[in-house]
Amino acid sequence: MDNPGLMSAPPLETPAPPKPSWRDTLKVYLEPATLRMLALGFSAGLPLLLVLGTLSFRLREAGIDRTTIGYLSWVGLAYGFKWVWAPLVDRMPLPPLTTLLGRRRGWLLLAQGLVIVGLVGMAMNDPRHGLAPLVWCALLVAFGSATQDIALDAFRIESAETRKQAALAAAYQTGYRLAMIWAGAGVLWVAAWAEVVPAVAAAGAAAYQNGAWKTAYLVMAASMGVGVLTVLLSPEPVRLVLPKAKNAAEWLQSVLIDPFADFIRRYRWQAALILALIAIYRISDVVMGIMANPFYVDMGFTKDEVATVSKIYGVVMTLAGAFVGGVLSMRLGVMRVLMLGAVLSAASNLLFAWLASRGHDLTALIAVVSADNLAGGIASAAFIAYLSSLTNISYSATQYALFSSLMLLLPKFIAGYSGAFVDAYGYSQFFTATALLGVPVLLLVALASRLTTTTSAADRQ
Repeated sequence: MDNPGLMSAPPLETPAPPKPSWRDTLKVYLEPATLRMLALGFSAGLPLLLVLGTLSFRLREAGIDRTTIGYLSWVGLAYGFKWVWAPLVDRMPLPPLTTLLGRRRGWLLLAQGLVIVGLVGMAMNDPRHGLAPLVWCALLVAFGSATQDIALDAFRIESAETRKQAALAAAYQTGYRLAMIWAGAGVLWVAAWAEVVPAVAAAGAAAYQNGAWKTAYLVMAASMGVGVLTVLLSPEPVRLVLPKAKNAAEWLQSVLIDPFADFIRRYRWQAALILALIAIYRISDVVMGIMANPFYVDMGFTKDEVATVSKIYGVVMTLAGAFVGGVLSMRLGVMRVLMLGAVLSAASNLLFAWLASRGHDLTALIAVVSADNLAGGIASAAFIAYLSSLTNISYSATQYALFSSLMLLLPKFIAGYSGAFVDAYGYSQFFTATALLGVPVLLLVALASRLTTTTSAADRQ
């Protein structure tokens, strides 16, 4: 006879997987895939400032007005529209390169070549003799860089399982931020070192010398060799076997429609909330960043001062932020760190408003740059991990390109008016306004966190 007590016993629940130990958590940073992402993150981060932040320093020193500099930042909109050609990068082979290197590495190498050619072109053009050639070369750099991002995001997502994505994101972000320091501070240091005579202009700042900037941009083009070498030495991720299309219509369906339909199908009405969060999460940083270098020039900081502060204090705090963001994301969950990053990013902009009232104060600059880089590292590491968690590996390049494009589209558009805003209201009001842009982000992160919690609870039932 059956035991009635056993019949009434509730079913055993599947135990939750144990949290990794601190040792295992930290050990992942030494794995080959993570180290490769460090180098490839450097390759991805190098071009961004050279067509945006550093370029704005160069143009301001050359006497270009702030309103024009603001409008020229729309070159960065190439990053906001990369989802348009992302399906081609995701699915279309490049016959010679794909055969030799594989689908992901072939596209990476092509994109890196475009960036190098564009940077050499920017080196050879003097903005005082006309902006058009320089802008076209900057557009080539931006297009190549955006294409590299598409292929690299897919390469990263396909290189490790989900639980290691936060570590890969942190390594990627560390390399990315190191490159931004090199492209922001390093290029200023090289340009200052290459000046023939440190002539002083009437305003007290160093007079513009295009030869020095030519040398600096050529050094940056050579620095892309880090990414090229890493691509050549890296293994191609395990290729996902995709069903062959029977005709052109079926191919277009799988390339252009299915990646977006898959995201909507998986998240339904919640997709609107997720996309809204992605669209504005980095808005405070992006809008403020366009005017940061013109601000340094107008405050009387020299290239050496800005480079030294960014290179020493900025690097340390960036590495700390990316590391802390990656570790906390694995230990506490991505959404909590996402909220922390949003708060810190908005608050750091208020520090720039305070700096505007201090004038040429090197100690204050060190404090502000340090805090800003720490906040940016934490926010970016968590945000990249969050975006990675949203993708379907079958459409990793296309979906991640959609997310990262959306992340930049609205902020880059608004940033185009930053110069006109500063001319009308001043730097203090501008930095305060960019901090206030972060308030809606906090609300959306809170809503997305509740959504994630509710979804997880439903999955456990």
